[in-house]
Amino acid sequence: MEKNLTSEFLNKLKDYENKGWIDKKIVYSLCHFYESYKQALEEHGLSIEISLPCFFNFLELIKEQQKNPYIFEPYHAQIREPFDHYTFGVEFLKPLVDMSISSLHGEKNVREIIAHLSKGHNVILLANHQTEADPQAISILLEKIDPKFAAEMIFVAGERVVTDPLAVPFSMGRNLLCIYSKRYIDHPPEDKLKKQMHNKRTMELMSALLKEGGKCIYVAPSGGRDRRNKEGIVEVALFDPQSIEMFYLMARKAAHPTFFYPMALATYDLLPPPETIQVELGEERKTTRGGIHVALGHVIDMENYPGSENLDKHLRRKARADYIWNQVNTDYLNF
Repeated sequence: MEKNLTSEFLNKLKDYENKGWIDKKIVYSLCHFYESYKQALEEHGLSIEISLPCFFNFLELIKEQQKNPYIFEPYHAQIREPFDHYTFGVEFLKPLVDMSISSLHGEKNVREIIAHLSKGHNVILLANHQTEADPQAISILLEKIDPKFAAEMIFVAGERVVTDPLAVPFSMGRNLLCIYSKRYIDHPPEDKLKKQMHNKRTMELMSALLKEGGKCIYVAPSGGRDRRNKEGIVEVALFDPQSIEMFYLMARKAAHPTFFYPMALATYDLLPPPETIQVELGEERKTTRGGIHVALGHVIDMENYPGSENLDKHLRRKARADYIWNQVNTDYLNF
């Protein structure tokens, strides 16, 4: 049965390529990803058959994306009908997550956050970032506490996850504030002004969301994914003081109290990023099956921290960024 379905999937993929419905480069990437996913399951005594319905859906979604590319607005509200992109993304990732060795730390803080949101307060999660699938990984661990909270979280998302055809079907299922990171804003140079104006509009919409209240926003102040160092150890990327300051200033202008919490993620092995930063789209995706870990730390005092007494505002902001990074990194190292 599995062999027949696998053949059907691969034959359909090849047929779409021959008809010009899916680009050859995307077909190549999807084939390799499929084989990697299949191998990851088989190594744990599982069959790809449990995930083939998701892959058939994935293929159709990619085909549609090639025909009619979905354009993300600066603020994208998740699409759950007529096709439920959120559930699709979570169910696609679940077989790769070994829940027996996964963990959620800081459940008390999670419930505290949910209580804030129920009162119309805002919460901003300052987190590290490891894989394209981080939103789905977070949902998988949070669903058992509050499915609504897991589904409605807003993610500050970079250009890649809203332009890469293999990432778009998953991104459509999340609430996203779409922004161009510093790393890619100058590429290509002629688009820099347009990207800056887009970012300005995104910030305006974020401000409006915070003024509405009851919003939880995830942001990675590093501006990118964690990567391995020269010794092969995955390190939490340092946080950008300016990024944190911008979010803090916006929060202070909101009509509702806004609380900041540190969030640590360990998801790297599910979908490791390329060893080097790629400017062009089309990175190879290779997956493994294993445990994932999320930790929610205690609420952050954004005014009082080691170094907050410094008279130089730049040194104060750097001290705050380092202080928050240290909390995230400590939780990460404790997984």
